[in-house]
Amino acid sequence: MSLVFVVPVMLSSTLVVADAIVLKTGQKIIGQVLKVQPDTIFVDIGIDVIRIPVNQIESRKKDNPTEAEQTKVMEQGIFRMAERPEQTVKENVIEFGAAVVRIQTPAGQGSGFIINSRGFCVTNFHVVEGQTRIGVTIYNRRNNGEFERRNIRNVKILALNPFFDLALLEIPGQKDMEFQAVFIARDDSAREGDPVFAIGNPLGLERSVSQGIVSTRNRNIEGVVYIQTTAQINPGNSGGPLFNSHGEVVGVINMKLALGEGLGFAIPIAYLRHFLNNRDAFVFDRTNPNTGYHYLEPPRRRNPNHLSSVLNSK
Repeated sequence: MSLVFVVPVMLSSTLVVADAIVLKTGQKIIGQVLKVQPDTIFVDIGIDVIRIPVNQIESRKKDNPTEAEQTKVMEQGIFRMAERPEQTVKENVIEFGAAVVRIQTPAGQGSGFIINSRGFCVTNFHVVEGQTRIGVTIYNRRNNGEFERRNIRNVKILALNPFFDLALLEIPGQKDMEFQAVFIARDDSAREGDPVFAIGNPLGLERSVSQGIVSTRNRNIEGVVYIQTTAQINPGNSGGPLFNSHGEVVGVINMKLALGEGLGFAIPIAYLRHFLNNRDAFVFDRTNPNTGYHYLEPPRRRNPNHLSSVLNSK
């Protein structure tokens, strides 16, 4: 049995491509070569620098990073973006399934997804509309691959945007569990025919996955643009994420046509990014029943006769 030493070599946040050195004894050492001499090389394996005689080396080549290591994560305020490779639906579901939660209120239930390690969670406004008692169910993946349900109460509402049907919640931190978060798409690159999939809780059926394509990326309904998709959507999917093949969230599912099949709609990611970046403008105040709505009355038209009488009186 060969022995393998694997130590990721990192400088700051930039990945350094290491060397894979196979010895004649069958051992494999991965590290950064610091110095090469005619009879010896010196390799940094992260925890120490080791000296390897050249006559003991069977082969030496560059060790290419895996696709996971090639992922470049970019922090954007309270959410994350990344450059990610394409994966199958199954691979993406395994990676991000635990970031999708079930939202529960006295009036009903919906779906949501966690966007950072602080427990910030996105869902639809209509899922939590008029509610202050909100709970979530998190599906935490165990080492054996199965999911453990955890019900969490006292979820806070941070911001509401009723105009684009978006809400931002905060799930209380858990001492023995870290929140898994999704990646938000960097741009509005979803195009007609692109494969997409949804994870949610339709009709209370937990963690259901449905797959489809983007039917159109700019369906105008009552002045708001939506992504139309063939991914099957039902009541309970509201607030859940619509993913692309890179595992990025490209939309927030919020409705379907009641008398049709394969006619689902999602809020484009551009609206979500704007909402999250400007959340202070939509901050929730439970003492204000009109939180989220602020209408300015239009200026009143002056009465010309009244203005004339005022001028003449002077």
